[in-house]
Order: sequence, then structure tokens, then C-alpha cells
Amino acid sequence: MAEKSLTERDKAIIWHPYTQMQTAPDPIAIVRGEGAYLIDDSGKKYIDAVSSWWVNLHGHSHPYIAERVSTQLKTLEHAIFAGFTHPPAVELAEGLLQILPKGQSKIFYSDNGSTAVEVALKMCFQYWSNRGEARKKVLAFKNSYHGDTFGAMAVSARSAFTAPFESFLFDVIYIDTPDETNLVRLKEEIATSAEEISAFIYEPLVQGSGGMLMYEASHLDELLAFCKENRIFAIADEVMTGFGRTGRLFASEYMSNQPDLVCLSKGLTGGTMALGVTSCTVEIFKAFLSDDKLKTLFHGHSFTANPIACAAALASLDLTLRPETMQSIQRIADRHRHFAEKLRGNKKLRSIRQTGTIIAFEWETNADTSYFNMLRDQLYAYFLADGIILRPLGNILYILPPYCISDEDLSFIYSKIEQALELF
Repeated sequence: MAEKSLTERDKAIIWHPYTQMQTAPDPIAIVRGEGAYLIDDSGKKYIDAVSSWWVNLHGHSHPYIAERVSTQLKTLEHAIFAGFTHPPAVELAEGLLQILPKGQSKIFYSDNGSTAVEVALKMCFQYWSNRGEARKKVLAFKNSYHGDTFGAMAVSARSAFTAPFESFLFDVIYIDTPDETNLVRLKEEIATSAEEISAFIYEPLVQGSGGMLMYEASHLDELLAFCKENRIFAIADEVMTGFGRTGRLFASEYMSNQPDLVCLSKGLTGGTMALGVTSCTVEIFKAFLSDDKLKTLFHGHSFTANPIACAAALASLDLTLRPETMQSIQRIADRHRHFAEKLRGNKKLRSIRQTGTIIAFEWETNADTSYFNMLRDQLYAYFLADGIILRPLGNILYILPPYCISDEDLSFIYSKIEQALELF
């Protein structure tokens, strides 16, 4: 009997994320990663143009990160983090606080982006509870996405993804993203419930899963100022936008009004492994200091501040802060900008959006424009056949590459997008 392939073995036992298992194509068996490429079991290379769900910053199997992780594995693989600490956790917290938006003073570790959001929400809710004030509402943007755990789902836009769980989700006040025409109205909407609102959670400048929707920093800045005037905590979900994706280390750097809490994950470890961070101001932290143990933040994970993950994050941070990395970020942003100009006016495109290393193309279509339309599957298959991994969000195709991607690979992707515009 012939030995089963990795794909066959997978199909027998594994349930994949965001996948209708009855109709989905067979999963591609990836056995190796190298720079901007993923390589399957037949040796075919794929350009990872979406950074493996936006996590990979510096390329796959980066030798520097691998070396730091290997060294840490030989020293300490894990230790309980309640009542104990270790060098990688302390060093990473010190490093992050040096570069995070002004005012951040404490680091709380968790496991991923969703849990980083859960922690931030719990910090805000309990802050007001510890002070004896009833602020139980949250403000969020329409089309937002903050994760798939229940609190993170609750503050995300209601959609087909959240529909089965809707009765379990707490109420949220949803507002439009700000622009020059609606800021006055948005402030009026917020003002009517301001004394009940605990926090405002937002994806700064780019709403990723909502379709790479982009909005202006100046308008968000004005909205943040209004929230601060009304004592509403600002939670910046920088899970996707952090570590250079928007052209600066954090998207929050484009605003003068800074968040009270920041959520990080994805690029935090350079895409090596799971790790989440929630940072907060000293004001929030102090609300939990008490002789009353009931005012403790009762949240934790078995693998909180895992030393190996922290070592990977420290290595990734080193690479991110190198001048050549920031030069690559600028190079990618410039290439995207030039390509956008080339396609400007194409009748097949409803719009082209770009912020830093993120560029999105909204296809004109008479069909359903949701995540489930047929164009999405056609574009995905088309690029995959040519060795390019792009996962369209409905009729929105986007590129969000690792910073090591070459100009040649970018040119190849651009040329294939031009061909796709002729075909679809």
C-alpha cells in the first residue's frame, strides 16, 4: 500500500480555520519556509504575499530568530508567570515600552491578538468597577474586527461570522469611521452615552478584516481627543498595524492623541509563534492596586510570557529596529504607491487604497461583494496557480508582504494582478 501524503493524512483528522471542510480544496502541504517563500512537499515555491495572515515580518525561518529561540530552549522553556519572572519577559517589556506610543507604562502578556483584546476590555471594565462607577458600554467602529474569542467578537462588527453567537455578545455602540463630513455627528452620538462608555476600541488607520478599509489620521485624532475629554479610554488594536505595517512602527504615531491601551500580537514575534501583549497607562494600573484582593485583575494563561516566545519577540524587535528594515518598509511602500498610480482609473477597480506596506484593490463586481462571493475564490485560485499566496477579502484583493520581499517578486505580483484585471 502506498504511503499516504501529508495532505491525505491532514484531511483524515484536521479541522482548518475559516474553512468549509466539505467544499474546500485540499490543503497544500508546506514543508519549508525560506525568506518570502513557503515551499510545498513537491518543491513548489509560493510567495507569501500576505505574510501568513499578517504575522511574518522578516521572512520565514529567519536565522537570527531561530538562533535566539534555540539558545532560549536550552536555558528555560517555560516557567509559571504568577509569582515568578524571567529575563526574556522583562527585557521584552523594557524594549516595547521604549517604542510604544507615549504614556504606556505596564505590559500584560497573553497568547494572541484576541486575548490581548480580551485583556484590554477587562482592564477597562474593571477599572470603572474598582472605582465604583458603572461604565459598561463599549464604543467601536462599524466594519471592525478584533478577534474570535467572545469579548473580541462582541466588539467586532456583527456579521455572518458572529451571527450564531449574537445572543451571547454584549451590546456595543457602533459608529462610522470618521471623516470631514461626519465628525460633528459622531461626537453627538458619543455624547449621548458618554457617561456609560468604558472604552473606545479601534483599528488605527486600517480596518484589516473589514476589507483593508482606510481612513485619515487627522479625523481619528480629533475623535480620540473628544473621547479623552469624556473620560473614555482609547484601546488601539495594533495587532495588524504594529511593527511597521503602516510605514511607522505603530499606526498610533500618526496621531498626537495617544491611546490608553495598546493590543499587540501577529508581528510581535516576527511570525515565529503565538504571543500577545496588552500595554496600559499607569492610571489604569493603579486602579487595581488595593489591599482588597477582589480588585485584582483575574486574568491569566498557562503560557503567559512564555520565555521562548519572548525570545523570538526580542529577536524580531532587534530586526525591526535595524535601519535596513525601515528602508525596506519605505521601499515596499514606494513600490506600492507607484503601482497604484499605474492602475489609477482602471475601470475594473472601484478603488485602490494604500497605507505604508498595505495596498488593497477593490474589484468592481455586479455580484455579491461579501466575503463569500465567487470572485474571491476565482482570484485566490488564479494567484495560487502562479505561486502567489493572496487571500482576497471578498472582492478586495490586498498585498501585505514580509519586509524581505524582493523588488522582483513585487513586480511579479503586480504583473499578475494586471493580468487578473484583464480576465476577471
